[in-house]
Amino acid sequence: MNSKNLSRRWALRGLGVSMALPWMESTTAWGDKTGYGKKSEDSSANAAPVRMAVLFSGCGYHSKEWWARGSGAEMELGSVLKPIEPFRDRMVFIKGLYNAEALKGNIHSSQTGNLLSGSPLSAGGTIRSGTSMDQIVAQRIGKRTKLPSLVLGCEKANPSVHKNYSMLYSSHISWSSPTSPTPLEVYPALAFDQLFKEPAGRSDQSVIDAILQDASDVRRRISQSDRQKLDEYLNSVREVEKRIEQAGQQGELQGWRPTLSEPNFPRPAEGYPQDIVEHMRLMCDILVLAFQTDTTRVCTLKLNNDHGTLRFPHLGVDYMIHHLLSHTDSEDWLKVNQFFLEQVGYIARRLDSIQEGERTALDNSMIMLCSSMLTGNHDATRLPVVMLGSAGGQIKGGQNLDYSGESERQMCRLYLSMMDKMGVKVGQFGDATERIPEV
Repeated sequence: MNSKNLSRRWALRGLGVSMALPWMESTTAWGDKTGYGKKSEDSSANAAPVRMAVLFSGCGYHSKEWWARGSGAEMELGSVLKPIEPFRDRMVFIKGLYNAEALKGNIHSSQTGNLLSGSPLSAGGTIRSGTSMDQIVAQRIGKRTKLPSLVLGCEKANPSVHKNYSMLYSSHISWSSPTSPTPLEVYPALAFDQLFKEPAGRSDQSVIDAILQDASDVRRRISQSDRQKLDEYLNSVREVEKRIEQAGQQGELQGWRPTLSEPNFPRPAEGYPQDIVEHMRLMCDILVLAFQTDTTRVCTLKLNNDHGTLRFPHLGVDYMIHHLLSHTDSEDWLKVNQFFLEQVGYIARRLDSIQEGERTALDNSMIMLCSSMLTGNHDATRLPVVMLGSAGGQIKGGQNLDYSGESERQMCRLYLSMMDKMGVKVGQFGDATERIPEV
């Protein structure tokens, strides 16, 4: 390559870093006037980031008590949703979306393993799904935070096989690649450590150090006078870096900052909590803490596995495991459903208590609760979805949306909309190319 190939659109690149070139005589002209120097509407240093959380509970909900009527603050909700009723004005209830690939396999595993990707699943002894939408976002924006994403669970993964499909599918909704479920952390103490322990080899490399190799390549392809310009440019950036570092040490930085810089509760005890109430509450607290400290902006929390074996003695329901109970549509099943929704309500209340300028952390977040089926009878033709938060004012609350009669009702349309809100634009995801306009 020579200087003629070096466009002014070129950027110096390094690990997690991209820095535009200055004007130089050796570079070719811009192809157009858009792009460089354009400031996005949400690029203010004072704007809090948008976060995304996906919560999952397996086996669906009570068939007669998962519903919403009306809209806005007067929306009526079925009994399952009562724990989040105070947030009706910031809720989007969605009915009728589905995942076509989930209908092609069998039950449970093949309805869960591609829930966040819409991808075909491999049966038998092979493992193949698709990269989930949370990990697409994490791969694009994850370098902005200590952790690209946080993947939590309250029930250990099941490696067995059910009806010719691996139960790893029913144990994971987050997939880093088509063949790799994202490691699921079920131990609260270890999840806590992810937030606050520094990983081995982590460095605070400067922007300039990161792009030095690329800068050296560019220097060989430009004129002598442009080399001087490039050196002056890099030195000025280095000087700004030093000033920012000094200002940070002196507490002089302005703009948005996380409301916490260190944990506001002690490290959880070692081991796997036997009390499911304590376990779920700890994981909810860790999710909130991760967002509050800006350790990550992407989190999934799997409250249980599809085809799971959790028991709920604290509810007086200890005679059946979760999966078997889901087939009963009983009062006890309703109690379990409400227990899961209480976790959603708890997260919403915690986030809503954190003020971030004119909005709260809940307003700056997008929380989705979903399941692998609508009810315990394996009905995946319509998936239960409820969302809380406005993603920084991008989503209108109080909506009650029904796509049951629509020809284009892919769940992946919702994911395209959600990824947009996180600043990740893709043309197609799963079986969808269009967004849901209301979200």
